[in-house]
Amino acid sequence: MEKIFTDLIEQIGEDPEREGLVKTPQRAAKAFRFLTQGYEQDIYEITNDAIFTSDANDMVVVKNIELYSLCEHHLLPFIGTCHVGYLPNGKVIGLSKIARIVDMFARRLQIQENLTRQIANAMMEILQPLGVGVVVESKHLCMMMRGVEKQNSLMKTSCMLGNFRNQPQTRSEFLHLIS
Repeated sequence: MEKIFTDLIEQIGEDPEREGLVKTPQRAAKAFRFLTQGYEQDIYEITNDAIFTSDANDMVVVKNIELYSLCEHHLLPFIGTCHVGYLPNGKVIGLSKIARIVDMFARRLQIQENLTRQIANAMMEILQPLGVGVVVESKHLCMMMRGVEKQNSLMKTSCMLGNFRNQPQTRSEFLHLIS
């Protein structure tokens, strides 16, 4: 990967031996590995036995989970927040594990539409709740720094599964709680 970054620096017309760029290929490779570490993670290792039996049957919502991802079309960041809600069905999950699930999928080359669905599907798989709702709101640097250069645009995506899809009152409660 370091060679690729050296080649990239040369291809844009820079000198990879210039003082400020000498260690850039190593730093960039390390950063890129970190930004894409989600490929090396597994949902069951992430949850790490933090799923607990519970009689709770009211909606659980975690909102404003920061996320950082890379657009698979331009390799530029998109940055935003994720809101996750679920209706327990005999099991709950440790709070930090929801954020770790968001990070696992965000730390891959992504489009926001797929990211939203992947988070919801993972929550359904590991908890088997009565329903899951996920909303992601992000600013995309591929739209801000290049192309149309729109600085204030915000993309919102949602995925509603189970009761969040089938019961309007459940969906409304979730959307009200995250607003």
